Amino acid sequence: MDLKLRGKRAIVTGGSRGIGRSCALALAREGARVCVTARSRDLLDEVVREINAAGGEGHAAAADLVSPDECRRVVQGTADAFGGIDILVNCAGAARGGDILELPAEQIDEGMALKAHGYLRMSQLVIPYMKENRWGRIVHIAGSAGTSPNRGNIPLSLANIAVLNCTRALSDAVSGDGILVNAICPGMTNTQRARDLQQAEADRQGRDVEELLREAGEKLPGGRIAEPEEIAAVAAFLASEPCSYVFGTAVYMDGGERRGTP
Repeated sequence: MDLKLRGKRAIVTGGSRGIGRSCALALAREGARVCVTARSRDLLDEVVREINAAGGEGHAAAADLVSPDECRRVVQGTADAFGGIDILVNCAGAARGGDILELPAEQIDEGMALKAHGYLRMSQLVIPYMKENRWGRIVHIAGSAGTSPNRGNIPLSLANIAVLNCTRALSDAVSGDGILVNAICPGMTNTQRARDLQQAEADRQGRDVEELLREAGEKLPGGRIAEPEEIAAVAAFLASEPCSYVFGTAVYMDGGERRGTP
């Protein structure tokens, strides 16, 4: 399928590694012009080289998207470099876990600052450019924890459910302008961050982290955890021309773990 993304101008936040990097490369393979932003300039420069090699045009903007000024700088810099903005894929941000009985409220604020507030702020900044063309796509990588709270993941869960609520509200606000806003909710995915999080448990048990990841996947109906490229493929479709009638939706890519209906 031709996603009709050649020449489209995109920003991918959290684009230096993991799912964000895979999303940037998926867009690049379709011929998009992609600005990747994250905190690490060295990692971003490497991704830009990969974008160019994949058939896209890469641009890097090192920034901390907790800062409103940094968000504005990234959006303005991308618009200046590419002549506008058509696509935003928000993938920046994570949150530290902690038992809810001992969790400081400040840790919740920390999780919200980058993921929930950063996603909304970046969306608000790119929408005027999309309205100019009467076309735009915003894709939020929200994570499945938003609808699966437990005693150890409340900072992440609250940040993700805020993203899902903003996804629906933003969609309602801009769908008449030709702008589609949707979300993807991955479960455990085979990224370096997932490995880092599992490493402490692997060390405690004296086991290999690969074994723990395999066991986690085997507990899912899908029988394995996701690969970041699989998440990116859906993100590329949600950012595309053929995706023309998907409004305010969350696509769960969690191996069938979610039990809620719908």
